[in-house]
Amino acid sequence: MEKEKLSVEHVLAMDLPEIIVYAAPVMFALVALEWIVSAYQKRELYDKRDTLAATVIGLVNVGISAAIKVITFGIILFFYNLVPWTIPHTWWAYVLCFIWIDFWRYWAHRIAHENRFWWATHVTHHNSEKYNWSVSFRLGWTQHIKIIFFIPVALTGFHPVVFFICHQIAVLYQFWIHTEYIRKLPKPIEFFFTTPSHHRVHHARNEKYLDKNYGSTFIIWDRMFGTFQPEEEQADYGITTPVNSYNPVILCFHEWMDIVKDIKHSKSLKEAWMVTFSRPSKLAQKKEALQKNIDAGILEPRAKSA
Repeated sequence: MEKEKLSVEHVLAMDLPEIIVYAAPVMFALVALEWIVSAYQKRELYDKRDTLAATVIGLVNVGISAAIKVITFGIILFFYNLVPWTIPHTWWAYVLCFIWIDFWRYWAHRIAHENRFWWATHVTHHNSEKYNWSVSFRLGWTQHIKIIFFIPVALTGFHPVVFFICHQIAVLYQFWIHTEYIRKLPKPIEFFFTTPSHHRVHHARNEKYLDKNYGSTFIIWDRMFGTFQPEEEQADYGITTPVNSYNPVILCFHEWMDIVKDIKHSKSLKEAWMVTFSRPSKLAQKKEALQKNIDAGILEPRAKSA
């Protein structure tokens, strides 16, 4: 039997559950509870300006997601309709799809740390020097272009409804791992799943913790692909070059602005390509070395563009 072609209108008419919207009141209540407890214990895990910035970024992101919903649906549907096969819409399809999505979330996340262009879509999530449940709201306003990393899921033949429900659950999972209060869990859980302990490492700028623990729901991908790092020393949160701003627009676009500046100052197309797509940590090291040579008088500073 020939596979039924689906349209955006057809899928939207199904009135898919907005799982994240339903979960939002619980998430906000837990943020408030964690904030109150940390204040009572004088742990200073929250900063009101930082939390306000995270909340604004999160709310705007929800609006952007709703505004481009038809586009994201259209991309997934296009590739789903492209292949002649489909995976039956059954309970086990959700299990398989969730695991497959998580595999691609690992690679999308890893690339977003190891390629500066994609880092610009993700850095917002890391530019807070606090670590609490509100940090999970800090998702950059340009991060939606990462939908292209999930095209293989559509090409596998998972029904778009299965895809979008599993994807929402995967995003929702990220909330609870952004906390200092949940320490290490039993070993079987720590071995297979991404936990707060693993994710604290991921958000740290300690040298031994940089570019580690990309796993979204499952930490097994990091163990398989050599990017796993257990939590040992206390994490120092934030990015290696602090933004020093609580302005949501700056927090979402500072890396894009820096890329544009670096391209303008590039002397060749090759250099422009390098400053756009190099590994951010390697590029930062080169810039630091260059600045040291300038400060030492070994090199002359570049003339700024007019």
